[in-house]
This record gives sequence, C-alpha cells and structure tokens, in this order.
Amino acid sequence: MLIDGDNAQPSLLDKMLAEAGKYGVVTIRRIYGDWTTSNMAGWKDMLQANAIQPIQQFRYTTGKNATDSAMIIDAMDILFSGLVDGFCLVSSDSDYTRLATRIREKGFYVMGIGKRSTPRAFVSACDVFVYTENLLPERPSRKAETKKPTDKTPEKNGDKSIEQAAIDAAAEAASAAEMAAAAQQEPVPLLKSAFDMAVQDNGYASLGAIGNHLRQLDPGFDSRTYGFKQLSLLIKAFPKIFEVKEIKRRDGTYTMFVRLKE
Repeated sequence: MLIDGDNAQPSLLDKMLAEAGKYGVVTIRRIYGDWTTSNMAGWKDMLQANAIQPIQQFRYTTGKNATDSAMIIDAMDILFSGLVDGFCLVSSDSDYTRLATRIREKGFYVMGIGKRSTPRAFVSACDVFVYTENLLPERPSRKAETKKPTDKTPEKNGDKSIEQAAIDAAAEAASAAEMAAAAQQEPVPLLKSAFDMAVQDNGYASLGAIGNHLRQLDPGFDSRTYGFKQLSLLIKAFPKIFEVKEIKRRDGTYTMFVRLKE
C-alpha cells in the first residue's frame, strides 16, 4: 500500500487498510509527503498505530508536488523486486494513471482508493477502485433543534463558533450532495450489462460471475454507492427486473443465481 499523503484522508486509514485486506495481506505500507508542512500533521498519530513508514519528500519549488515522483519511483522498485503480488495506490490524483497501467501490464493486481472526484482515467486503470465516500461511517439522522432568539449580543468566541459551524455544515452538505448525486445514478443498465456477460445457457448467472464482470465494466462499482452493503441486496431491490434463486450446497452454504425477467 502506497499512500499519497497530500491526496488522502488520515481519518479513514483504518477503513482503507481493512478494505485492502480483503484482497490480500498488506506487507509494505508507505506514505509519502513533506512532513515539514502543517497539512501532514493529521497523519502523525496514525502511523505508529498502523505500522506505516513515512517517506519524506521536500517540495523543491512552490506549486510543484514532488511526492508523485518519489512514490512512482518506489512503486517501480517494488514492482521489479518480486516481493508482492499486487499494489494498492491511495490517491485521487490522475498522475498515477500511467503507473497503474504499467503495473497491470506486468501482470500485477492494482487496487485504487480515492475520492469520488478522482478522474475516470485513473479509476479505469485499476482492477478495482474504492471511493472513500463509501468508507465513511453512516451518520445517524439528527432532528432539527430550534432555539429561541435571545437579545444578548454574541461574543467574539461565539461568532467564531457560529462561523465555523456554518463552514462545517456547508462542507457536510456538499459531501451529502455528491453522495446523493451518485446514488441517483441508475445501476440497472450496468447490472444488465454484467448479467449479459455472465449468463449461462439456462438463462441464469451466478452472483459471483456478475460481480466479476461489474468490476471489469466499472472498476469503481460498489453497491455501497447505492446504499446497499452487498451486491445481492442491490439486485434484490429490483424484483421487477431480476429474479433471484438460492441453491443450497452440501456444505450448507447457498449459491445465488440471477435471471433477467422478460
């Protein structure tokens, strides 16, 4: 796992490690950035707890980010060392598109983690891409509270708190708007395309095959984007389009098959 400290969120580090752990054991953990700057301060408390090695990279000129070059050079060194089977690149920067493509050309698995604003080119260059918005904890709904107006003039500290609250509320609203816009995108056309690629002669397709083809069609596909923790729950949310049946195996587990209704 190679993390671009300038384009990642320290608060989601545990979630990102857990997500990467679904695809293998994370043996090499490095984060890159200029640790003399204040914007990297949020990472310092998380590094020791998660055994992540910080890599110092100074910014030689204003407006230029040397972190990208350092991370790419290290990635190529690791690639030809033969010590790993795959890479997890944590960034929302399109500059890593060619790196992801080059790693895949060598037959290695590439996982990407970044914001929903990540350019499509970088997302498509990975085998799988996880949006950090899908790793955020679900926020409980809060009831609006009405406060009675007072005649007292707010103090300066109070003004600052109100201003900061307004800024936080605006940022939260923007994030919620992005999630809502993504959730409104109809997943059915993509599900149908994946089904057509996985369907068998009997008209059914296994859930696992559909999931694999969804990743091929869109590396950034995630059922959590639409509010469902699992792909099976997302498909079951469209009973008028998909028919689902489950077959019990000898070991007691169930295999789910999907058929497209006429």
